[in-house]
Amino acid sequence: MAGHRLGRITEDIHRELTAVFREVKDPRVQQGLISIVRVDMTNDLSYCTVYISAMQGLEQAKVAEKGLKSAAGFIRGELGRRLKLRHVPELTFTATDSIAYGAGISKLINDLKEEEKHHED
Repeated sequence: MAGHRLGRITEDIHRELTAVFREVKDPRVQQGLISIVRVDMTNDLSYCTVYISAMQGLEQAKVAEKGLKSAAGFIRGELGRRLKLRHVPELTFTATDSIAYGAGISKLINDLKEEEKHHED
């Protein structure tokens, strides 16, 4: 039962963070296309790690991470208002390069398909 609640709250936080990120006025966050890759919550719901990625790569994600860390109080307050949680978890932001990594893998697969198609002709 507790696992179901944890999953539901994690999904709610992921959805609301996506909306709140659009409201953050910090230029470091608004410069690039920031995506939430994953949200991990502790079992006691007191800490939340948010993994973010940027289309421009890991460096842009790290810049956005700094902006999000400085806006963490605002973001946490917005989550509290939107989700009506008794205790809003403390947020930690971590930059990853998963979007760029996924795009690179996709490009490799497409290149292999093109090469295979070229060899068949």
